[in-house]
Amino acid sequence: MDPQAAKMIGAGLAAIGMGIAALGVGNVFAKFLEGALRNPGAADSQQGRLFIGFAGAELLGLLAFVTMIILVFVA
Repeated sequence: MDPQAAKMIGAGLAAIGMGIAALGVGNVFAKFLEGALRNPGAADSQQGRLFIGFAGAELLGLLAFVTMIILVFVA
């Protein structure tokens, strides 16, 4: 296999990782809203966990993006 083709295949796989991270962020917010609508009194105490979950899912997407950029432009 051509090394250039292997780089592009790896970048495409990293792009899939970014899409999965986007689904994870949507899932975090959907579950928070579901719980907040079921029990509005507890929503304020769970907001910190919402942002921790958002940050964790977004971090994985950013790592996939950085991996893709490194594969395309550096390696």
